[in-house]
Amino acid sequence: MARPRLSDARRPLTFTIDAVNEHGEAVPTRIAGEHPLTIYVDRQELVTLMTLGGAPEALTLGYLRNQRLVNGVDDIAAIQVDWEVNAVAVTTHAGTGVEPRRVEKRTVTTGCGQGTVFGDLMADIDAIRLPAERRLEQATLYGLLDAVRHHESIYKQAGAVHGCALARGAEILMFVEDVGRDNAVDAIAGQMWLDGLGGEDKIFYTTGRLTSEMVIKTAQMGIPFLVSRSGLTQMGFELATRVGMTMIGRAQGKHYLLFTGRERFER
Repeated sequence: MARPRLSDARRPLTFTIDAVNEHGEAVPTRIAGEHPLTIYVDRQELVTLMTLGGAPEALTLGYLRNQRLVNGVDDIAAIQVDWEVNAVAVTTHAGTGVEPRRVEKRTVTTGCGQGTVFGDLMADIDAIRLPAERRLEQATLYGLLDAVRHHESIYKQAGAVHGCALARGAEILMFVEDVGRDNAVDAIAGQMWLDGLGGEDKIFYTTGRLTSEMVIKTAQMGIPFLVSRSGLTQMGFELATRVGMTMIGRAQGKHYLLFTGRERFER
């Protein structure tokens, strides 16, 4: 079996930023990398994946294999990653790309990391303006975390799900769980539209990681505060800073790390 020509374009897996803990102390904090990687096969665009960037060539090959878009590794001549344009060029020996019947009905799973709409979301991010005058008090944050802890959930019964909550102050207005965090946030966004709810005085809570897609979707709902019990990614941090969002992670009990938007937060 012929081995494809592969680039070696690994990215650093973590980056260090300064966060502020519940005592107001600066805490150097390592966060995960996150990078969009658009796959092209013989110049045919297929999908944009979000990745740490630790093994982009293997990720590309595995995606093509698991989606059954190529018959075998010996069909592939080269896999070349270029992080300057966040793309990977896959060249096949035949040079004819992926058969149309194989891509006309492709389902992106509810698992994390496969953002086919990432480019469309990024195109609109600079038009978003979050309300600058809103403030979040530490006592309100603690009240919300306590309310989430006492909320009945599928996770407590069965695990294996992500949960998202829309809150006004410490009051939970909606709580949605699903097998993927993006499904849960989309359900809340849809209900907000149906109910005519604005996001300017709301807090969004998620059990999932604070990724770029989570930041973008929260910003699109007009919500200035995003809270998670989990950590964040590099691109999530950069985009939250860019749109002026206050983002808090690793929030459980009386502990949290304030990552962005310190000017909105009152201890």
